[in-house]
Amino acid sequence: MRIGYKLMAEEFGPKELVRQAVKAEEAGFDFVEISDHYHPWLHDQGHSPFAWSVLGAIAAKTERIALATGVTCPTVRYHPAIIAQAAATLALLSDGRFTLGIGSGERLNEHVVGPGFPQSVQDRHEMLREALEIIRLLWQGGYRSYQGKYLQLEDARVFDLPEELPPIAVAAGGARAARLAAEFGDGMFSTEPKEKLVKEFREAGGDGPLFAEVPMAWAPDEHTAARSAWESSRWALTGWKVMSELPNPANFEAASTTVREEDILEKFACGPDPSRYLEVTQPFVDAGFDHLVMQNAGPDPDGFMDFYRSELDGRLRELTPQPA
Repeated sequence: MRIGYKLMAEEFGPKELVRQAVKAEEAGFDFVEISDHYHPWLHDQGHSPFAWSVLGAIAAKTERIALATGVTCPTVRYHPAIIAQAAATLALLSDGRFTLGIGSGERLNEHVVGPGFPQSVQDRHEMLREALEIIRLLWQGGYRSYQGKYLQLEDARVFDLPEELPPIAVAAGGARAARLAAEFGDGMFSTEPKEKLVKEFREAGGDGPLFAEVPMAWAPDEHTAARSAWESSRWALTGWKVMSELPNPANFEAASTTVREEDILEKFACGPDPSRYLEVTQPFVDAGFDHLVMQNAGPDPDGFMDFYRSELDGRLRELTPQPA
């Protein structure tokens, strides 16, 4: 079991995120994960720095803790050739501590460059397949070209490649993406404890690490924690079909008006009781996930890390799948 800390890039500026990563290393986390967004989900969150600059600074400021994007879309806002170069560079700067999390993206972040975000989920998956083929091709070294239905590459070469290439974890919300993760990825990334996804990934030949984000919000009392999670993270309860389609924070504010504090308490571990955190985490363990990301939506990141070190670290690592 590996335990990670989610850097909430929509809620904190770049220097604060680097500081939190350093503190996460001190608290005993195995890795930090950061979303690669252009916009925050809600205006009140107020931040969304460039993830790759933040990761480079973290690599320079830390020694042990691993790094991951959770996740990067390499098809619209970025060309996959740029991500192949960026990931290789970060792997070198971090001495092999980087994992490239990749997914098909959300309209919220990808529409900003102008050509538009594909309407069809199938088109997004086909674009992602081409992007993964391009990244793998460039990581073989030498000058490479590629002619796909959606993406092209002309006589390109990544000059600085690490001896050991960074692993790729592909985000999956359904069977098609899980099979894509098995074919092109070294692992899979998800946000829900779906055993079926893990089964699809394994049956398609996937045998790498399984990343999942566990929703939680620490504060000295349950109400304060739940209120903080509602203010910053109520968008997470709108469902993936909504999350992937809306273009701006204003749309997410409108879409999440019916989310209640009770809904937050049902999904998130809130407050100071360690047993509730274990209860929320257990379904992810039962589903087969072995790289668990603590996604703290509480108001005090330092307080959460102290709570993690004193109350959660050992207990989380001892969790094992329970009989159905």
